Amino acid sequence: MPPERGGLRRLYGVSRRGINLALVATALIAAHPVQTLPAKGQPPLSAATQISGGVRADDQSALALDAVELWLEPDPATQRLTGRARLVLRATAAVARPAIDLDSNFTVRRVTVDGAAVTPARPDGRIVLPAPLPAGARATVEIQYDGTPHVAVNAPWDDGMVWAKTPDGRPWIASTTEGYGCDILWPCLDFPEGEPAVATLHITAPAGLKAPANGRLLGVDTLPDGRTVWHWRARQPNTYAIALNLAPYEVIEGTYRSRYGNAIPLAYWHLPGRDDKARGLFAEFAPTLDFFERVIGPYPFGDEKLGVVETPHKGMEHQTINAYGNDYAKAPEGFDWLFQHEFAHEWFANQMTAANWDDYWLHEGFASYMQPLYARWREGEARYAVMMEAQRNQIANRAPIVRDRILTEEEVYEPGKGGAGTDIYYKGSWTLHTLRWLIGDRAFFAATRRLVYGRPDPKPGNFTPLYASTRDFQRLVAAEAGQDLDWFFDVYLRSAALPELVEQRSGGTLRLSWRTERDLPFPMPVEVQVGDAPARRIAVPAAGATIAVPADAHVVIDPFSRILRHSAAVAAFQAWREAQRTGK
Repeated sequence: MPPERGGLRRLYGVSRRGINLALVATALIAAHPVQTLPAKGQPPLSAATQISGGVRADDQSALALDAVELWLEPDPATQRLTGRARLVLRATAAVARPAIDLDSNFTVRRVTVDGAAVTPARPDGRIVLPAPLPAGARATVEIQYDGTPHVAVNAPWDDGMVWAKTPDGRPWIASTTEGYGCDILWPCLDFPEGEPAVATLHITAPAGLKAPANGRLLGVDTLPDGRTVWHWRARQPNTYAIALNLAPYEVIEGTYRSRYGNAIPLAYWHLPGRDDKARGLFAEFAPTLDFFERVIGPYPFGDEKLGVVETPHKGMEHQTINAYGNDYAKAPEGFDWLFQHEFAHEWFANQMTAANWDDYWLHEGFASYMQPLYARWREGEARYAVMMEAQRNQIANRAPIVRDRILTEEEVYEPGKGGAGTDIYYKGSWTLHTLRWLIGDRAFFAATRRLVYGRPDPKPGNFTPLYASTRDFQRLVAAEAGQDLDWFFDVYLRSAALPELVEQRSGGTLRLSWRTERDLPFPMPVEVQVGDAPARRIAVPAAGATIAVPADAHVVIDPFSRILRHSAAVAAFQAWREAQRTGK
């Protein structure tokens, strides 16, 4: 998900349920025939749908989704969705009442289990099958459903369908589901480990529209009335990656010859009339891909495609069909931050998926850090420093990034529910910046590579998507660095406040010590520059460090801003900025 660049968003504590209620009275009326279309935020979501992830009951925690096949047909005239799903469920332990998530806005018309019709229970936002599933057993469940899906208030930070129009008035349709979850669109297991091993999609598009989607295109059928059916197959998409995109798209295609020897299809679906701008963005695909393959490893879905689609919302990491809605904005760093951020998620979200929302800083922190790293690769240290400074000034320190328990998406992204909000982006990025300096590039990138691929030697074909956690990353960092660094992660990720470096200078001595929340140990070394001499790396153990400096010498602590730490100047700036915003 992109970090917010202004406007309404739930990361600032806005309740999405509150937004929905505030918009109940709004409606859109079509000219002919007369019909009422749902307003943004409507129809209201079931309570269960508004929760994604979290602690799952036994009837779901033991379920795995071996395969899903979806037939989806959105109707822009009525803003309704007709769907059919075939799910192959597997029980890792005995399941008394297998439950599938699907928003209550959909009417379930028919359900079969292994071909036999059943009548499931339909509690709030769920489909509960009537028969148990023994340990190790599989069942093929088919569900026919239709209804009016929830319309997003401010996609992608609020989820649902986006029913927009192109500049010439034709339908422009998209969906986003990261926050509320996949059950807004299709019957699924709405928690991070609910990824299907394979997803096959059949998307019916109105005449004149195209439907780019996840994975590899199997073919396109044209129906007698001009509608087309687009058939796609994707390998292990994350639960919120499956997305609808329909518009009168034009496509730019190419092939990238990877440094790993494989050929990767490239495709960008864009609105007509924007050819020059679209080709400018397409030109960024190859160099950005080369950067990621050089510093992280092979593009994870090279056997499918690198795909991007222009959307009427900002963007989202929809696996191999990343949503792009940055309107080709220019930036001083010379590349499109939104494209680069969502592309980073192919490694940090789609290949490596956090098993628990509590670990989603591994998605957003790494994706945010890849932008200044890419700028450094392109232009050097000055550009890197400028971009890191911009991120530093947005760190809020309201809540810990990691709480070591199973959380919902809302409990992570929404400060009003105790979440760290945008700190999973910017504080996560700065944590990685400091870690890279502390352990060095070799250990940092080796640990990162193993986190992403599950092995140190990734090559096309020798890895598959995996789940990972903060604890996994800590173990990999310790192994590559050759030292226990739990103290580092406890202070930066499991504490809200930043560590404070206490400086005491007296005569010819300088004393340094660390102050942390809950008095946690924090033996972080510090670079010290005295006069014109090169900076020296000074160990700062629990007892502190005392170094000799001439009484009249100019001393600069951490001259290259290696360490994320409390800054009185940044705190004062943030307080002033908030006062300007609120008028207080």
